[in-house]
Amino acid sequence: MFFGIGLHIIVAIYFAIHCVRTGRQIFWLFILFSFPLLGSLVYFIVEYLPDLRMGKHVSRASTVAARALDPNRDLREARSALDMTPTAQNRLNLAHALLANGETQEACEQFDLCLAGPFAQDPEIRFAAAKAKLLNGQPKEAEALLYGIRAEHPDFRCEPLAIALADALTAEGKTAEAGTELRTAETRFGGIEVRAEYAIWAARSGDLATAHKLREELEKSWSQWSSHSRSMNRPLIKRVDEAIASAPSA
Repeated sequence: MFFGIGLHIIVAIYFAIHCVRTGRQIFWLFILFSFPLLGSLVYFIVEYLPDLRMGKHVSRASTVAARALDPNRDLREARSALDMTPTAQNRLNLAHALLANGETQEACEQFDLCLAGPFAQDPEIRFAAAKAKLLNGQPKEAEALLYGIRAEHPDFRCEPLAIALADALTAEGKTAEAGTELRTAETRFGGIEVRAEYAIWAARSGDLATAHKLREELEKSWSQWSSHSRSMNRPLIKRVDEAIASAPSA
């Protein structure tokens, strides 16, 4: 009896049944029946494909596609989970989702609530809260959190913490202290990111000799990196070159 119905309509009906049976949100029915072909394609990628569990690579690809098609999905689901079950873990998940979505003000509020509860001493959560406050224009609060982490957990994520602390100090106008922070971290650890950030700081501070020296060291490392490492670090190297090119005494 379906011979007179287009295949795309049949597919849309199939996905509509799947939607109802699996408890998906009702707006999918509107999409499927208003735009049967395109709606079915979107539903397949966003909702149906992840359920097939066809292996790690398909799952990753479908997750990326789903986020591209529905970028607010994780945030929406995190809000819903907290509304239904207001646990500390669900609140933390919402804080991270808000931060990932660029909603820094509310992310800070949720992190503050987390830090007032059972996660108060967790260094990872305090570090995430510091990054949220830094992005939200609260460098002084971020600085306090970062110094607190370092005092209680001196071996915790030393390079990323030093970079975040330097960012906070710079935002407060404490550029000399920021430079000391980066110089110490670069001397102790010598990682790519901290070396690049120190070069950027040096260029912006007019210390072109140091900036060029660090850039040359990065260039030597570049020849030994894999193609993946080069691809990952290309934006960072570009920032170094732009900082040197626009340096005050360049």
